[in-house]
Amino acid sequence: MNLQPLMSLLADGRIHSGRALGDAFGLSRAGIWKQIEALRALGVDVQAVPGQGYQISGGVRLLDKGLIGTSLSPAAKHLAQAFDLHFSIDSTNAEAARKAANGTSSWLVMAEHQAQGRGRRGRQWVSPFGRNIYMSLLWPFQSGVAGLEGLSLVCALVVVKALRHMGCDGLQVKWPNDILFHQRKLAGILLEISGDVSGPCRVVIGIGVNAQMPATAGAAIDQPYSDLVAVTDRVVDRNQLAAALVNELVQALADFERHGFAPFRNEWMQLDAYAGQPVEIKAGQHGRVGVAAGVDASGCLLLDTAEGRVTISGGEMLPSLRPLPSDQDAQ
Repeated sequence: MNLQPLMSLLADGRIHSGRALGDAFGLSRAGIWKQIEALRALGVDVQAVPGQGYQISGGVRLLDKGLIGTSLSPAAKHLAQAFDLHFSIDSTNAEAARKAANGTSSWLVMAEHQAQGRGRRGRQWVSPFGRNIYMSLLWPFQSGVAGLEGLSLVCALVVVKALRHMGCDGLQVKWPNDILFHQRKLAGILLEISGDVSGPCRVVIGIGVNAQMPATAGAAIDQPYSDLVAVTDRVVDRNQLAAALVNELVQALADFERHGFAPFRNEWMQLDAYAGQPVEIKAGQHGRVGVAAGVDASGCLLLDTAEGRVTISGGEMLPSLRPLPSDQDAQ
């Protein structure tokens, strides 16, 4: 079932009668109703106006591949020809990984909807149609997997920079790569790496930004979240935001490949939401409590514990609900 023509027509926010829609697409009213239900299943809030027809209140400004492409910087311009925009897909990261498996070195994937959007640690990324940003960039590195320490933190800084271009202030980062607004998750990063430890490798960089999360979809999110409407009190132009994300990302990746994470460290420390706060780091079944002390030059978390300062390279950070162990407890 191709829902794109119907969605494009309803996106204007006006009321369209079932008869007019049927005439436009050569479908019966029952056929139109089936497509309306399919759009609702994607998270589109199509309202039935009694006696008049169907409407998406307020309309939806859909992503436009051509508009995004013309807004790319000279450094990113080549991606205008290596770019897929999907109406609906399982996962933009999965599609970018498929491109990598077929030998593609760099490619940009965006979608209006993800049926199986993925976050870190196997979580679902809630992805209703036409309201947020779901994008993945496949990118080659020559340094090997061992040279990618800190990359996920750099990607979080990229998102903050792009959002600042859109007038978003008051953002912070949470190790390793969440973007927060008032302690609520606004955006996240998922990196998936393939290739040699010391030779050429490819990274899929997945970015999800909550632009205008419907409350009905947000109910499925298992943690406090925010969106750009809450940050700016307006609906942000997703096409402009998508281009800004790509432009900032391409520039940052070039800088990172030359210099690593170290030049980004001070910026991260200034935005760190949990610096000086008691936290717990969970890795599998194990947890460690301490005071977050920022990150080192490779992007590892610095944690002050009763045994002294330690560096942590992986895990999930949570605000600590347990008291820190005293020196006596540690003995």
